[in-house]
Amino acid sequence: MPEERLQKILAQAGLASRRGAEELIVAGRVRVGGRVVTELGTKADASSDRIEVDGRRIQLEKRLYVVLHKPRAVVCTMEDPEGRPTVAEYVKSFRKRIVPVGRLDYHTSGVLLLTNDGDFAARMTHPRRKVPKTYVAKVRGAVLDERLEKWRESILIEGRATRPADVERLRFDGDKTWLQITLHEGKNRQIHRLGEHTGHEVLRLARLDFAGINAENLRPGEARHLTVDELGALRKEYGVPEEIRAPKRTDAKAARRAQNAAEKRVRSDQRTSTSTKKKKTGGKKTRASGGRAGASSAKATTAETRSPKRKGAAAKERPQKRAVKKTTRRRA
Repeated sequence: MPEERLQKILAQAGLASRRGAEELIVAGRVRVGGRVVTELGTKADASSDRIEVDGRRIQLEKRLYVVLHKPRAVVCTMEDPEGRPTVAEYVKSFRKRIVPVGRLDYHTSGVLLLTNDGDFAARMTHPRRKVPKTYVAKVRGAVLDERLEKWRESILIEGRATRPADVERLRFDGDKTWLQITLHEGKNRQIHRLGEHTGHEVLRLARLDFAGINAENLRPGEARHLTVDELGALRKEYGVPEEIRAPKRTDAKAARRAQNAAEKRVRSDQRTSTSTKKKKTGGKKTRASGGRAGASSAKATTAETRSPKRKGAAAKERPQKRAVKKTTRRRA
């Protein structure tokens, strides 16, 4: 391999962005061939030079670029201290450590890119690149034309003005509206804050497209490699990735197994949460009712006598009694 700038090699290894890699070098935490390097212009050959960060040798893995159809109720990290399902559970079949490019909120589904190319991840999330991200949102209320213009306005998030969003109304759905929204930056919960700004609560949100990459043929929880054409289009538009290779086929069965396991965990957590709430609610009612236990039991008894089964049994008994009376009269 030809020699490259050291910060570029560190970024490609997924250790940090280029700026973060420069900070590692200046801090004296990087060695090349056993010698501490602090000059930013230093070059090295990743295939032959021994490069260490904090005493640990780095080795460049084959670059991997993946698109995942992230399900709802999944954390957009590789680990979660609260034990919730993470995106890591859906990309185990790729057998390499890859990390998300940007993020999606816990309840937001849709397109999520993952990679082990730190330089690629940093460039695709840098505000200067203005990478388009398209979402579909279900919001409360009817978004009429004048309200639609408010959705396109710039708002303040953390003291900074956002770039205006491209917003189209897709359809009305009763007292709800479906919108298509394209952002050119990655501000925290920007669409939800637009909803607050316009007075239309965002009820559901999904990302359809990230920089031209979609998940049309993927079910929630499924993932695939980016194609050569997709990688070529990204390099043409954004300058990354630098090297393009034909990807291997994704192990779809493994992805489905991971999806099913994660969904089971979500359902189990929901059942546990529901049962806990019921226990708490039941306890409060018992304490609050106090001496009303007799009245409650009386109501329960009345409800039982009115149940469909009891009515059916009574209906069966009545014809039999009438039949007996008629028979008695005839004999008499």
